[in-house]
Amino acid sequence: MPLTTLLFDLDDTLFDHAGTARAALQASTVQFSSLATVPLDDLYARYSELLEEMHPRVLAGEIHYLDARRLRFQQLLAPYHVLDSETATEEFVGLHYDHYRRLRRPVAGAVALLEALKPRYQIGIITNNRTAEQQDKLAFLGLTNLVDALITSEDVGVPKPDPRIFQAALERLHALPEETVLVGDNWTADVLGARAVGIRPVWLKRFGTSSPDPTVAVLTGLEPLPEVLRVLESTVP
Repeated sequence: MPLTTLLFDLDDTLFDHAGTARAALQASTVQFSSLATVPLDDLYARYSELLEEMHPRVLAGEIHYLDARRLRFQQLLAPYHVLDSETATEEFVGLHYDHYRRLRRPVAGAVALLEALKPRYQIGIITNNRTAEQQDKLAFLGLTNLVDALITSEDVGVPKPDPRIFQAALERLHALPEETVLVGDNWTADVLGARAVGIRPVWLKRFGTSSPDPTVAVLTGLEPLPEVLRVLESTVP
């Protein structure tokens, strides 16, 4: 069956969350002299750990996303004693997310790839995040008009890898699993989630980790465009 539909994860697949978050963290902490000798890699690694711990709780409705942000930065910066009050914490969180929004950028090649695919295929995004935040990212990155459907865990009520969010995407796009390919960076949420409903996965391995299953098609980036198109279009026989 010919390929008709391409589904993409958003964060760290089309949107460069890692690069944006690192740049925002650097911009927002430069004011603190006590952090001058702390390697950005170390600070970002801890930031990522806290995000991975709290994001599922936000998705599950256990904690509001604004409370999670405050708690995340309180824990991140506690060893350096730079946030000495609730007011200081609120001001820092606001400053950081101003930087984050300003510094947002796509993964290299993402815009050109969707522009090349759009005339021939349906394009959907499946993302574990809040709808308003993801809509804002797409608009900022100039991707809104290149996407036929945005499917979020907030709207569907379950996150990837739950089969229901993939099924919701297929229903929205009137697509069959066997004519659909999903591209994502998270092995469990994207690759295993897609496979469980019969969608062929392509793993976007941007950060150099080894593949748990060599039978899964792999991309190490979204450039060069001809090679990426070859991998995507050869995934469905």
